[in-house]
Amino acid sequence: MQEARLLLELAGEAALLLWGLHMVQSGVQRAFGSRLQRWLGIALGGQVRAVLAGLGVTAALQSSTATALMVSSFAASGAVALAPALAAMLGANVGTALIVQALAFDITVVFPPLVLVGVVAFRRGTRSRTRDLGRVSIGLGLMLLALHLMVESMAPVEASPTLRQGLALIAAQMLPNLLLAAIIAWAAHSSVAAVLFVASLASSGVVGAEAAVAMVLGANLGSALNPLLEAGGPAGDRARLRLPVGNLLNRVLGCALALALLPEATRWLAALDPAPARLVANAHLAFNLAAAALAFPLLPALALLLRRLLPERAAGADAGAPRYLDEAALNTPSVALANASREVLRMADGLEAMLKGSAEAFGDGADRDVVKTMGRMDDVVDRLHHAVHAYLARIPRESLGDEEGRRLAEVQAFAIALEHAADVVERDLVHHAEKRRRRGLTLAPEEAQALETLHATLVQQLRLAVAVFMREDAEAARSLVRGKEGLREAERAAARRLTEAEPVTGGAPGLLLDAVRDLRRVGAHLAAVAHPLLDRLGELLPSRLAAEAPDQAAAISPRSMV
Repeated sequence: MQEARLLLELAGEAALLLWGLHMVQSGVQRAFGSRLQRWLGIALGGQVRAVLAGLGVTAALQSSTATALMVSSFAASGAVALAPALAAMLGANVGTALIVQALAFDITVVFPPLVLVGVVAFRRGTRSRTRDLGRVSIGLGLMLLALHLMVESMAPVEASPTLRQGLALIAAQMLPNLLLAAIIAWAAHSSVAAVLFVASLASSGVVGAEAAVAMVLGANLGSALNPLLEAGGPAGDRARLRLPVGNLLNRVLGCALALALLPEATRWLAALDPAPARLVANAHLAFNLAAAALAFPLLPALALLLRRLLPERAAGADAGAPRYLDEAALNTPSVALANASREVLRMADGLEAMLKGSAEAFGDGADRDVVKTMGRMDDVVDRLHHAVHAYLARIPRESLGDEEGRRLAEVQAFAIALEHAADVVERDLVHHAEKRRRRGLTLAPEEAQALETLHATLVQQLRLAVAVFMREDAEAARSLVRGKEGLREAERAAARRLTEAEPVTGGAPGLLLDAVRDLRRVGAHLAAVAHPLLDRLGELLPSRLAAEAPDQAAAISPRSMV
């Protein structure tokens, strides 16, 4: 009965530790998630910078698994090379060790003020970031409280014959200790929690020094399993596994080497600091520093090996299937939004191809199957839009900060705009071109040139829209709106030409106007991405009307889209 009660207490305290860790991670993600991700993406340009970036992001998020998801999203999309991504994971592993170093000190006296300050900031804060930082403070306080309770709860274990006999069965066997800790770290999704649990076991005398060090190795091994098991994506996309497999391989080789040197390493660590909790923390740090130092010069060769073992998907893969919507990233909003953004960029690529195909369709040598081709391309854009919409709907809204909530709305809006623009090209614009071909209608040379120029303009508008979407480029936003006005003027010019032109046998008097009107509609959908940014900058006019009567102006409350 006593043993059952003890196990229940330990389970509750472990749950409290994990919940505190979750609060810290979610609070930091809400407050700085998008900025951390952008900073990480910039820092992954070189191996040394990548190590430091992985260390810093992990120290902030309190989780190497969250860092692994971020880095994996960059590596899977081809945004960064594999070697710097692997280097970032080495830094992330060192980052978890530094977290344990800080928490291994006896600082339980600070948990009441941390919780108090956190509650005040969370309840009284007027800004979202203040409340998020209050959440972080509460989480740190709960983690320290959980560790304090664990140490107290483990004290009676010495007097429990049943538990002592159970632990004695594996105490002398290093491999079972390693595997047990690996299972704990995998189940907890955190090497920090697992190592801190091992530290509490060691502090209470439940496990010896050598067994504790073996369990530290297991905790490192188990935490590397989570990114591998959570690497989502299409079944045939083995390239997504490169980073987690490489990280796991580094851990396996490191654990094998450390096990061979375990007695000597334990004696060295005990001489450095014999206190059990400090010995465990130092073992965790020493292992990750040594693993990083040994693996760092071998990363280019490892990256080459992984690319050969895990090649890219076959070129003939379904173009409409999403590539970056990783299910495992849904609980990490900044990563999930980045994944959705990359999928939206694939929609933009599809629309660009449709615009270029539409320009060719108005030529004299147009392909007879242009309608079917455009239909297939539009279907790809539609399927990607539905996939992105469903993916975004599954992101927990309670985990979103203000900045991430705004970004989610922007991703949704741009995806809708691209889908509507593709529909205009496929359902209207291309059908005008097909009607011209079927009826044998001809365009005057200047009309054909005008349409070609407008198609090229729309392609440029699309690229500006992407720049606004990805970088919040204010100048691109202004150019996008100015281009929209240029398309409106082109429509008016086409209308004047229709009324002034003399009838031509075999000509297409209304074709140019219909095509220009459709292109203007595409431009309007693209320009919509610029409006939220320009609105925040205060650069949108209240109305497009040149002059309004006072009563009319008062009646127009919504801000019009320039």
